[in-house]
Amino acid sequence: TGNWSLGCIGWVIVIISGLFTTLLFPITIWFCLKIVQEYERAVIFRLGRITDRKAKGPGIFFILPCTDSFVKVDLRTVSFDIPPQEILTKDSVTVSVDGVVYFRVSDPIASVANVSNADFSTRLLAQTTLRNVLGTKNLSELLSDREGIAHSMQSNLDEATDNWGIKVERVEIKDVKLPHQLQRAMAAEAEASREARAKVIAAEGEMNASRALKEASLVIAESPSALQLRYLQTLNTIAAEKNSTIIFPLPMDIISHFMRK
Repeated sequence: TGNWSLGCIGWVIVIISGLFTTLLFPITIWFCLKIVQEYERAVIFRLGRITDRKAKGPGIFFILPCTDSFVKVDLRTVSFDIPPQEILTKDSVTVSVDGVVYFRVSDPIASVANVSNADFSTRLLAQTTLRNVLGTKNLSELLSDREGIAHSMQSNLDEATDNWGIKVERVEIKDVKLPHQLQRAMAAEAEASREARAKVIAAEGEMNASRALKEASLVIAESPSALQLRYLQTLNTIAAEKNSTIIFPLPMDIISHFMRK
C-alpha cells in the first residue's frame, strides 16, 4: 500500500506529525477525527499517496493532521438527462434523440485516482455512446427496438467506465423526435395502408355475400313456395317498421293473364 512507499523522508514527516498529535492530544483530537455518512466513503491520501486499498467509512475514522487529506465519494445512484442529440441513422434520416442514465460509484478509490471527474466524464461518454449506437440503426429499428438500444448502450457504457469505478445501472431512451415532413409522410403512408386494407376487406365481404346470394337463389329455384315465404317475411319486416305505404309486388304470370284479355 501507500504506507510502505513513502520513503525515509516521508516516514520522518509522519513520525513527527504523530508525535505532534500525541503531545497536543486534547486539541488535535478535533483535527484527527472525521465522520462520513452511511452513503459516503473517504479516500485518504498520506503525503499524496493512497494509504489503503479500501476506502474508509461509514462512521468515524482517524487521520494525521498536516500529512493526511481525504476525498469524500458519494455512493448513491445518480441520474442525469442526456441532452437531445441530432443523429443521422443508418438509412440517412436525421432524428433528435434524448435519454436518461442511472449510475453509481462502485469503487471509490478508482473513481478518485483514475479519472479527474468521474461524474462529468460519464455524462460526456453517454452522449458520444448514444450517437455511436444509434448511428448503426435504421429508423424502423430506432422506433421499435428502444429496449434493445438501451441495453446495448448500458453494456458499452458499463464496459468503458469500469476502470473509473463507475457502475452503469440503467439506460433509457426518452424521446425520438422526427422531422415534420417525415411525420407527415409516415402518416400518409399509414393512412394509405389502412385504406388499402379496408378495400380488401370490403371486396372479400362482397365476394362472400355474392356466393351466399347465389346459393339462396339456387334453393329458391328448386322450391317455388320458398319465394312466397320470403315475400311474406319481407311484408312482416315492413309492417314492423310502421310504414304508411306498403307495395305489393304481383307475379308476372298473373299480369300477363289479364293483358291477354
